[in-house]
Amino acid sequence: MSEKKIPIALTIAGSDSGGGAGIQADLKTFSALGAYGASVITAVTAQNTSEVRAIHPIPVEIINQQINAVFDDLKVDVVKTGMLGDAQTVACVADCLSRYKSVPFVLDPVMVAKSGDALLLQSAVDMLKTRLIPLASLITPNLPEASVLLGCGEPTSLEQMETMAQQLMGLGAGAVLLKGGHLESSDNATDLFYDGQQMVSLSSPRIATQNTHGTGCTLASAIAAGLADGLNTLAAIKQAKDYIDAAIAAADDLQVGQGHGPVHHFYKYW
Repeated sequence: MSEKKIPIALTIAGSDSGGGAGIQADLKTFSALGAYGASVITAVTAQNTSEVRAIHPIPVEIINQQINAVFDDLKVDVVKTGMLGDAQTVACVADCLSRYKSVPFVLDPVMVAKSGDALLLQSAVDMLKTRLIPLASLITPNLPEASVLLGCGEPTSLEQMETMAQQLMGLGAGAVLLKGGHLESSDNATDLFYDGQQMVSLSSPRIATQNTHGTGCTLASAIAAGLADGLNTLAAIKQAKDYIDAAIAAADDLQVGQGHGPVHHFYKYW
């Protein structure tokens, strides 16, 4: 009897020198959830738990070569994108992924770091909407990101979030996970999953910690790991939410950095 092939997940994102978000968080998440992680680096950031000091975009021809090198050799089961930075990078990634439409694709529209520093130029937003989102199996915006994508104000109620989720589906993705952590009207953080047919509310108790650096990257990567392992989208989201909730709950055990520290990706093992 042959052993089961390990799922292979590819992350296309920026490098976080502080190790809490971006490529580093993605690879830690893949590993924690039993997937083999490959990576394409779109930018190198000089970053820690308190600030982003500098961003160096990787030339698009190198990004293109990285993607092709991975797909030419590895049987990729899922793709996840994070920080893309500028319109040229978004276009490059869209051109490449359009050749692999059968591979599930989770798009985390990273726009702002936990420190408040911008990670996506405004000029790239339209390119993201027109070229990349229509290729995605799932997009995972938080409320500020969703408001930028739709050109509207942030919702202040769950009912407004439902309307926003429906509007986001109009951008062409296969499904939407609208993350409601910025809606501070209750003791729970409520996310909405919408695939054009069902609207599912997913709530978790808020956890009192400032160590939430990389939560968006980690959640999207955890969903990707579930998809790579053969779960359907909603099942992958539920597994990922359980994982990120536990990783946040254990975050204070790490004591890394002086700002917004990372979540604890390996809480099961350390």
